[in-house]
Amino acid sequence: MANKKKEDPPKGSPAWMATFSDLMNLLLCFFVLLFSMSSVDAEKFQEVAASLASSFSILSNGSSSLGEGILISSGVSQLNELSEYYSNMGLNSEGENEELNDAYDKMQQGMISESEKMAEGLGDKIEDQNLSNQIEVVVSSHYVALNLKSGILFSSGSAELRSDSLEILSSVGDILKNYNGYTIEIIGHTDNVPTNTAYFENNMILSFYRANSVYEYLVQNKNLDKTTLKPVGRGEEVPIASNDTAEGRAQNRRVEIRIYNKLSGI
Repeated sequence: MANKKKEDPPKGSPAWMATFSDLMNLLLCFFVLLFSMSSVDAEKFQEVAASLASSFSILSNGSSSLGEGILISSGVSQLNELSEYYSNMGLNSEGENEELNDAYDKMQQGMISESEKMAEGLGDKIEDQNLSNQIEVVVSSHYVALNLKSGILFSSGSAELRSDSLEILSSVGDILKNYNGYTIEIIGHTDNVPTNTAYFENNMILSFYRANSVYEYLVQNKNLDKTTLKPVGRGEEVPIASNDTAEGRAQNRRVEIRIYNKLSGI
């Protein structure tokens, strides 16, 4: 009886090796994903990496299949080296974040300092014009705002400048000439009392037309640069006082002129 011919062993690597390689690739992708979504704590990362390294043990006596050498099928360095690499990346990232935070803080301080200088100069000019009772100065890191009560400039429900307000607005225009070329926003605000007239169907439209009236006066009478002057209507959206009282509503009816400092990038 003829001997039965032995079957040739399957060609290529064993099936388990392909599965194991896929597992390692997925594990690497998992670490990269975790790293991209969070700042790495170096100590915790080392603990997790050590735990994983000890868990994936398939040799006798608890030795690790990743302990020495390289994963031939994927060409990826051993897990401990990988953990050290990502830990170093995390530390470098934290250092870069600190540098960015320091740079941001310095930029903010510089902007605040610039706004404070502008506010001091504006305050002196407002006092020289005897407008302290009509204009409030508000300082922000990006701009200095001059708040003019709307009742000074406009009658109720109207966007036409009152004749007795032109002197005040003229003085404001003379002050703004010192900042011609700066980005300046003229923002109209109202209280929350509804308006519905033939000209203004709501407070948003009324606030814009009031801002635009101030804009046109400053461009036509004070020759301010219209390319850097911008009228904006905010309606009742940004109150500075409660609309439940007459005094609060009067404060909310205002025209705000924002002068952006040169460091604001606006």
